[in-house]
Amino acid sequence: MKKPSLVPSLALVCLGMLLGQAPAVRAQLDKTIKASLILLAVDRYGKDINKFVNDVTRTQDIGDEAVTKVVPILTVGNGTYAGAAQVNGPRRLVDTVRAVAQMEGEKRIIQPTVRVRGLIPVSDRAVKSLETLKRVSGVGVTATLEVKL
Repeated sequence: MKKPSLVPSLALVCLGMLLGQAPAVRAQLDKTIKASLILLAVDRYGKDINKFVNDVTRTQDIGDEAVTKVVPILTVGNGTYAGAAQVNGPRRLVDTVRAVAQMEGEKRIIQPTVRVRGLIPVSDRAVKSLETLKRVSGVGVTATLEVKL
């Protein structure tokens, strides 16, 4: 009598494991692709996006004293791209801004829970923690951009 082979059973188990992970893998892949597209769009079309934001907000650059620029928003901790933001300030400072770091927190104060989303202009896209941020003081965030994908 021939012994049953384990190969088909193992193949089915492996296939089941892969299929069970498919939604999680696809979600992570979608997130990575969207983040890459945001970064690519901001790097390639940042000046055009900036002009659009200035038109919407009726903002004008005033020489070197006050200029605007669109940069990606990075989530502190995992460094993923979460959108784009327009920053404003003196040209010499705005030119050093490479991204806006985003962090969130919430705290219960008496009854309601207060939620904070901080947006900080930074000179480095390697955003790992609040302690290592390379903040650009003197530059503010004037607009955030959301992309519906």
